[in-house]
Amino acid sequence: MEAVFILVALMALLLLRTPVALALGGLGVILLALKGLPMVAVPQRLHGSMDSFELLAVPMFLLMSNVLLKGGVGRDLYAAVQSWVGHWPGGLGVATILSCTLFSAISGSSVATAATIGTVAIPEMSSRGYDRRFVYGMLAAGGTLGILIPPSIPLILYGVVTESSIPTLFLAGVGPGLFLAGCFIVYGVIYSRFSTAYQPMAKATWGERMRATGLALPTVALAVAIVGSIYTGIATPSESAGLGFVLALIITFAMGRMDWPKLRDAVEGSLKTSVMVLIIVAGAKVFSYAITLYLIPQSISAFLTENISQPGLFILAVGVVLLIMGFFLESLSMLLIMVPVLLPAVLNTGIDPIWFGIFFVVLIETALITPPVGMNLFVIQAVARARLQEVAQGALPFAGIMLCVAVLLWFWPALALYIPYEVAR
Repeated sequence: MEAVFILVALMALLLLRTPVALALGGLGVILLALKGLPMVAVPQRLHGSMDSFELLAVPMFLLMSNVLLKGGVGRDLYAAVQSWVGHWPGGLGVATILSCTLFSAISGSSVATAATIGTVAIPEMSSRGYDRRFVYGMLAAGGTLGILIPPSIPLILYGVVTESSIPTLFLAGVGPGLFLAGCFIVYGVIYSRFSTAYQPMAKATWGERMRATGLALPTVALAVAIVGSIYTGIATPSESAGLGFVLALIITFAMGRMDWPKLRDAVEGSLKTSVMVLIIVAGAKVFSYAITLYLIPQSISAFLTENISQPGLFILAVGVVLLIMGFFLESLSMLLIMVPVLLPAVLNTGIDPIWFGIFFVVLIETALITPPVGMNLFVIQAVARARLQEVAQGALPFAGIMLCVAVLLWFWPALALYIPYEVAR
């Protein structure tokens, strides 16, 4: 009964639009006080939640992605990819998803990916006659690749919360991320085949391709340096994030794309986002400590294992809950609230926590493009100065594709686990 009251209280606070960090931390403090525990435990937990070397990767990746955003490297990436595939049927859509995939391998952020590529792709695709809703939906969905294709900030946080290997989680995200990008591309090509509104592009000359590719090569090399340093064991995710930030500064200043006012804006933007993420993490740590003392995760785990004996039904129940929560919570909040509660049940049912992390992220990706709080919808709305309804309508088919990939993950777990457990062995 305590578990029900606590979960109802949390949902009530969130529905009253209480900031997530305050709802989690405040409710956690109240629960600790009701247990009669000394309040000195609260600052200890707050300090403990920040005292993590792995969490350093979050502000560093955000800082790097903001530097690249302010430096306009998205234009170079998009122009290079467009020069190779722009003449295909639906070629600009293909270029958009490929650009999102490449930028995702640098930023680790869905918002940064959607904003960076959207700024360039929306005017280009709109001028070519592509349906606006299709364009907005493709950009919103393409941006979500930023939290699945490594380096992924949600996967870093999942690894910290569950004490899982972050490099292994990154490797597990490669297959589903590329597969999902491929599904988006196939849908875009099929859609364009049956649409006569857009104007095909002329095939770029080899000279144009070489020039565009040359401008994009430093950014691609940056992605290779970041991902390669992690997978080869040369650097931890936090160290590779620091390396990426330094290289991003060198690239943008060398290309004449960065100056001190832009750098100051990038630092301020990263600071605001980092503080928001870390405060939510701190509040989630206090709440997680409190519900552990009340045996809430254990109670939920026992309830699920007693009433849902089959792992498939358990995953289905989790998926339904996450989809409903996605209508009200943004992705990081869902992760930090639900993972500590669900993890004991995941382990008891014999589900691989690495696989579950990827499955979880695919579902919170879907939440990023579902109203009313889908963050990527608001990003694309702001970039395109469009109506939220148009963006949401365009994103619906892509949300359906994501759900199909989530189902496929259950029937084909090797999609996520083959690379970390076989290729990287």
